[in-house]
Amino acid sequence: MTAKILIVDDDERNAFAAVQALEELGHELIVARSGVEALRHLLQHEFAVILLDLHMPGMDGFETAELIRSRKRTRNTPIVFLTAIFRDEAHVFQAYSAGAVDVVFKPVDPFILKSKVSVLVDLYLKTESMKRQAAYRQWLLDEHARVMAEKIEAERALRRNEARQEAIMKSLPIVFHSRSAKPPFAPSFVSSSVEAITGFPASRFMDEPEFGASRIHPDDVDEVVRHISGALKTGAYACEFRWLCADGRYRYLMDQGVLAPGEDGEEREIFGVMLDSTDRHLLEEQLIQARKMEAVGQLTGGVAHDFNNLLTVVLGNVDIMGRKSEDEAKRQRRLDAIRQAAERGRDLTRQLLAFARRQHLAPVTLDVNELVSGFTGLLRQAVGEAVTLTLDLHPEPLCVHVDPTQLETALLNLAVNARDAMPEGGALSIATRPASRAGAGPPWIEIEVRDSGVGMSEEVRARVFEPFFTTKEVGKGSGLGLSQVYGFVNQSEGEVRIESEPGKGASFILTLPPSDRPAQDRSAEGAAQEVVGGSEQILVVEDDASVLALTVEMLSGLGYRTLTATSAAEALALIDGGAEIDLLFSDIVMPGGVSGVGLARAAQQRRPDLKVLLTSGFVGDRRALEEAGYPVLDKPYQMQVLAAKLRALLSGEGAKRPRRRRSSATAAAG
Repeated sequence: MTAKILIVDDDERNAFAAVQALEELGHELIVARSGVEALRHLLQHEFAVILLDLHMPGMDGFETAELIRSRKRTRNTPIVFLTAIFRDEAHVFQAYSAGAVDVVFKPVDPFILKSKVSVLVDLYLKTESMKRQAAYRQWLLDEHARVMAEKIEAERALRRNEARQEAIMKSLPIVFHSRSAKPPFAPSFVSSSVEAITGFPASRFMDEPEFGASRIHPDDVDEVVRHISGALKTGAYACEFRWLCADGRYRYLMDQGVLAPGEDGEEREIFGVMLDSTDRHLLEEQLIQARKMEAVGQLTGGVAHDFNNLLTVVLGNVDIMGRKSEDEAKRQRRLDAIRQAAERGRDLTRQLLAFARRQHLAPVTLDVNELVSGFTGLLRQAVGEAVTLTLDLHPEPLCVHVDPTQLETALLNLAVNARDAMPEGGALSIATRPASRAGAGPPWIEIEVRDSGVGMSEEVRARVFEPFFTTKEVGKGSGLGLSQVYGFVNQSEGEVRIESEPGKGASFILTLPPSDRPAQDRSAEGAAQEVVGGSEQILVVEDDASVLALTVEMLSGLGYRTLTATSAAEALALIDGGAEIDLLFSDIVMPGGVSGVGLARAAQQRRPDLKVLLTSGFVGDRRALEEAGYPVLDKPYQMQVLAAKLRALLSGEGAKRPRRRRSSATAAAG
């Protein structure tokens, strides 16, 4: 480390001698020829020591020293006077009084001068070092104080933020949490707001890793595990489940979360939120109930309207026939009117059951191209000459397993609906094609019925399948045609969708599951069958006395012998009593806790060869009936249909109706 030394002497030789003596010290030497020049150097540099000649022209050494001492910056700089003239004590005393630290007499001894200057320079350097160390220590203290102040302020801000966040989390009906992404999804953080929802403090969830999962409703556990575990693949999840709260009641909780990024080898963590969705569920249930009541009201009104009209015809004609005698022609017309009203009531009931997906279907494997082609003639008559009907059928057979009559009825309802949407005429097209469905195996089958009519608004599309909903004028439609389409397609494990806009026509697309079996021959289906009876004995089980009496009369008219029972218990008593019975003909829905299906099973356990035919006007558990595999005759039935069914069974052509097999595509979809 070096320092600056100022040599002030007007004599060039003396200055040179001083420089020669001090060069070995290795410090920077600056020479000034006068006091004024020395002061200029002092304004620019800081010196460790000043060698100042006392006897100089103009401003002597005493005056220069006084000016140096008057400045704050140079007040403590050591001054060594050099003199060859002023050697007496008075001048020496004056030199020390002027601030000199030493006086060196000329001619100067180089060794002495070098020693004196070296001591003063070392003292200066050590002082400067101490000053720097002191300054550094002070800087450290100041910096420490600043950092501590900032830390304290940061901690205060953090506490304020934490308090603010805690207040926000407490005020919000939301639980914030973080937890493991693997079962049992042990939480690492749960906000205190969880207590307001569940009744348990957050510490309970933290201290017992399996506590949260243990109180999920048993029916919801698998679904919750599936959703949350799936976050490892998808990066997020959302699920809703029932959770047993501290008050002993289940509440619905909506849980959503995302998978946080993690380092290699570290267990992944989920950050999420949870909220109480119980009130929303209650509101949804109330809304659903209100809509159900609205639908029931609309359904009840529609049924009452149509059935009252039909009953008016029936009762009116019966009343007239009971009051007066008429010729055979008028009597026959009244009977025809009663029959037509009854048949319309039967069709109305079937349409309602179709919408409710409670009708009894008789599915067969058929080619939809063949069915549409064969049904085109009737469709052309239904839509009239003002509507142009075109077919766009797939070139290959498209086989489905459905009830052909119900499919034809659905197509007819769609065609009539399209006709009414084109009052001035238009174009109607029916197309068939395979349609792929993700994860559903072989392609499904689509039947599209498209018209160029007035189209539908979004509000109408949302309600078009409701029973008795219609946009037609009073008396122009029952509002049950499209509900039959919807019920039939859904009961056949398919789906129906609508594409329509106001003024752009409408397209109804029926999507049905394919069948891998060949189409059955339907050429002889519609052939008239001769009414053939028999002499076998039939056990008739029916709880309605009027229906029982009518059925016995029908069977007797066909030549059959009959036994009757009004309940399953009575029927089994007759069987156990050894009565001769060739066929059991039973209603499905009966009082006493045993249905016709249960009776049939119990009867065949006693008599394995006993033939069974079931009948019903309404089947509650349709799937259970299909699983049982017994042949079913829908009410109301006509005498020739009953006769054909009985003869086929008694002749051994269908003791048990084969259960419907779902195709591989159906199984994959379901």
